[in-house]
Amino acid sequence: MSSAPVYRTTLSASIALLIWGPAFAQSPAPDADRTAVDLDTVRVTAEAIARQALGTSVITVEDIERRPPANDLSELIRTMPGVNLTGNSASGQYGNNRQIDLRGMGPENTLILVDGKPVGSRDSIRMGRSGERNTRGDTNWVPAEAVERIEVLRGPAAARYGSGASGGVVNIITKRPTGDLTGSLSLFGQVPQHGEEGGSQRAGVTLSGPLTDALSFRLYGNLNKTEADSLDLNGDFLTDAGVTPPAGREGVRNRDVNALLRWDLDDAHVVEFEAGTSRQGNIYAGDRAVSLDGTPLTTELAEQGAETNRMYRNSGAVTHRGRWGDASSRVTLAFEGTNNTRLNEGLAGGPEGTIGSATASSTSRLRNYAIDGEVNLPTTLGATEHVWTVGFEHRDSELEDPYSVSQSGNNGGGIPGLDPDRGGGKADSRTSAVFVEDNIYAGERWIVTPGVRFDHHSQFGNNASPSLNVQFALGDDLKLKGGVARAFKAPNLYQSNPNYLYYTMGFGCPDNFPSLGSGCYILGNADLDAETSLNKEIGIEWAPVSGHHASLTYFHNDYRDKVVAGVTPVGLTPGTPVAGPARIFRWENAPEAVVSGLEGNFNVPLLGTGGNVLKWNNNVTYMIENENTVTRQPLSVIPEYTVNTSLDWQATDALSLLLTGTFYGRQAPATRDINNDDRCDEAGADCASVRQVREPYSIWGIGARYRITPTVSLGGGVNNLLDKRLFRESNSQYAGAATYNEPGRSYYVSVRLGF
Repeated sequence: MSSAPVYRTTLSASIALLIWGPAFAQSPAPDADRTAVDLDTVRVTAEAIARQALGTSVITVEDIERRPPANDLSELIRTMPGVNLTGNSASGQYGNNRQIDLRGMGPENTLILVDGKPVGSRDSIRMGRSGERNTRGDTNWVPAEAVERIEVLRGPAAARYGSGASGGVVNIITKRPTGDLTGSLSLFGQVPQHGEEGGSQRAGVTLSGPLTDALSFRLYGNLNKTEADSLDLNGDFLTDAGVTPPAGREGVRNRDVNALLRWDLDDAHVVEFEAGTSRQGNIYAGDRAVSLDGTPLTTELAEQGAETNRMYRNSGAVTHRGRWGDASSRVTLAFEGTNNTRLNEGLAGGPEGTIGSATASSTSRLRNYAIDGEVNLPTTLGATEHVWTVGFEHRDSELEDPYSVSQSGNNGGGIPGLDPDRGGGKADSRTSAVFVEDNIYAGERWIVTPGVRFDHHSQFGNNASPSLNVQFALGDDLKLKGGVARAFKAPNLYQSNPNYLYYTMGFGCPDNFPSLGSGCYILGNADLDAETSLNKEIGIEWAPVSGHHASLTYFHNDYRDKVVAGVTPVGLTPGTPVAGPARIFRWENAPEAVVSGLEGNFNVPLLGTGGNVLKWNNNVTYMIENENTVTRQPLSVIPEYTVNTSLDWQATDALSLLLTGTFYGRQAPATRDINNDDRCDEAGADCASVRQVREPYSIWGIGARYRITPTVSLGGGVNNLLDKRLFRESNSQYAGAATYNEPGRSYYVSVRLGF
């Protein structure tokens, strides 16, 4: 497949946008504060929407320094309102590899960006029958030392970012080149109190500065190792016939290198060239998808701390940002290539997701090519001020994963019409989109932002995502805000590939449709519909000049056509003289689901004189509904509520102190499995353990940081101060809600040396 004609078309469109910029700029600016353009700002959200959307949070570089993550940025992102760590289903599979979930819509509906560019390496990982991937997600490709800030956008305002943003967007923004030569060396170490839990070590370097009057650069590098938890950690929950205890947290080895060259053509135009390479290798902890007991091999690999999978991600981009009078523009051409090499896992039945050999491995290759751009244009129409954002996007994804389609389709006489070559495990998709938003400043009280995005997907056709966000000033400090938008997600390249199949000899067949002698198949489905959601929010925000801040938001998402493994057969194989036919199922669209809840924050400055500043910050997320409305089963296992609180004390100009606490509410598991069969019927006398609820608990931590000089600082602290530990009691559906470990008390130290 060649995408050259598409790229010629989209590149022509991007050049046209740049040419039109000066013409657009003839309209007068409504307000210098609203339209001033900083060429160093990566515009992930239109600035006006970011100000008015209730579901917007920002993690600053100061937050990262005061509360450094051991490894993955998700450790910090999870402390924002509306954010949890979950799997993509209620199955309990890979429970310790939880990922960012915004407003209960699941990790696959959270779009991860780095400097405004989508990150999709997790899409190179096979999606199992439950809808889970064996992945840590895409929030760990940028080291903490290289981050300037993290923007989290939840709710209707995220719909403009297209497929995969139904829950929201997380944008990780890296530090840019500066006018002076600067650099830093950062060291971090974390030691657990309990020897069965893994510790972490991290070293990062950054360097940036000018090369000439017009050229500047930025480099960063990172080495990170987090040890895996011991097999002994969850050993008390080893089954009588078991071989491998429930797995603890997997370890990881990271290596990252990234370089950026900036060329300031003049005061109004800049071009940036960026290239990066990263390697993430795991340290195996014994995890598997379905098998309750594990195998001698999984035990052996875990005891060795073997590297059973590694991912290489290479990325590159060229970006032009320009100012054309009062208007601004951005065009980005980007590439992302991921090679995902793993020891081969079972593709069917009980062995699904269990490593079968210590030597046989395979590689899936994913290539994403993208070009996108936008123009921000201030105008005045009559007495009304407008800031328009007009943009486009084209994305080409190519996946090659031969091993994922190597499961035989010959049982029961063979699947009629199945491609004998299975397409070589190749699948691709192309998406083209245009969008427009108009930020309307109507008088002193109203900001109204209508918008629409139109996508064309090569396989799933057209999708329109209209949106409307509104802000009304009830007073100088009090604002009423709301929004509604239609969002969507295209099925992934595994679900939509008719050559991708799952097979079970019988236990995995639904109770209503038992095996007829040759088991059951589940096929990929090229005729799926895209998932859609109608996202709504309304709330109130109080932000006086005193520094107090409070908000409360109600959100309600009607979620349709979620892609799931079907439980009603669509056909039969012919059968054989010695065995009956196999039933044939497909991935299909579930009718309806609903997600609703409340989120809010309350921040209070308690002291505020000179270097002595004490702030009390709080946020809360309360889930009202999160279920499939047909089966009444939860979409994922998440807390009923999450409350984050902190006391942040800048005791002196040099010393800062931090006390943090998080309260997690009750967590209830699904009562039916992925076949929609009652788990109690399967569990018999063990029904109580299958339905096990995780009761509310809290985690506290303390930290301190002392700035010895403006560029040299020392920090340290204690995580899980009260040593509240939780254990993973089984893998997959057999653990109820006890699907993950909450690690105990640990101690960390961080050092930053800069110049």
